[in-house]
Amino acid sequence: MPQTHSTNPATTADRLGIEFQTVFGLPPVEFVHLAADLGCRYIGLALTGTPDNPHHYPPYSLREDPALRHRTRTALTRNDISVSLGEGFVIRAGRDIRDSATDLDIFAELGCTRLATTSMDTDHQRTVDQIGQLTDMAATRDMQVVVEFAPSLTIPDLPAALSIITAVARPDCRLLIDTLHFIRAGHHPADLAALDPTLIAYLQLSDHTLHQQAATYREDTLNRLPPSDGELPLSAILDTTPTDTVIGLEIPMLTRARNGETIHDTTRYCLTAARTLLEHGALRQPGDPGARCDRRSSAQDSRTGKD
Repeated sequence: MPQTHSTNPATTADRLGIEFQTVFGLPPVEFVHLAADLGCRYIGLALTGTPDNPHHYPPYSLREDPALRHRTRTALTRNDISVSLGEGFVIRAGRDIRDSATDLDIFAELGCTRLATTSMDTDHQRTVDQIGQLTDMAATRDMQVVVEFAPSLTIPDLPAALSIITAVARPDCRLLIDTLHFIRAGHHPADLAALDPTLIAYLQLSDHTLHQQAATYREDTLNRLPPSDGELPLSAILDTTPTDTVIGLEIPMLTRARNGETIHDTTRYCLTAARTLLEHGALRQPGDPGARCDRRSSAQDSRTGKD
């Protein structure tokens, strides 16, 4: 039976999604069923699996398998689940984003409403031009583009991301805030509070230590923590985030997966922690210290695909 959800955008059930990195290569139809079983409304999706696959799921390609696309679309519709984020649009030197037009068509076919992009190209102007081109291509398919930053990327921090969004100068090019990357880039919740809230179109939620623990940044990001299990100021970040923003749980826990913990158990624990965190914030009164700001966003609504 299809899952039923509240239409109030401020409810936790309506805001939470599961990102594809969290499920380590789980094939898309099974991914949709996992989200439905856990009462989650959104998923972030890539067209192929991740290189880290500790559960040894069979490889898949939504790009090369039309039958899989049909089954995925059917599962999404039957379970009332939306693809809130399409991944895989990294700007790289020597590659033209226009060659990704077919990938955009596939995400549009699956009902995706926004695409994530970032850059590994050190040429700032080329990054601006390529993200602008991607935004224009997405707009013709009723999708927006969100720009992600991380210390390991050539868009390393919030000012760098904002400079690109300003240069692109399209209303459908906005910010993706990953809580781990945001803090590790040296930022504070007050930096988000100072922004025009309409710039924030998507939030990826995870917890961790304040400082890197592993030998490499990537290794560290593959072993994140559920909300409130780490040191990040998540409540303060959520307080500055528009209340209609989709919150994708990007919480890969590679070591736990290698030790035999199932994706179902991991994701259920993370969702429970996120719901508790959000509900705690919702209980605070407007006059309480740290109360959530009533900030409205004109971010694209994932149910209708319209502003």
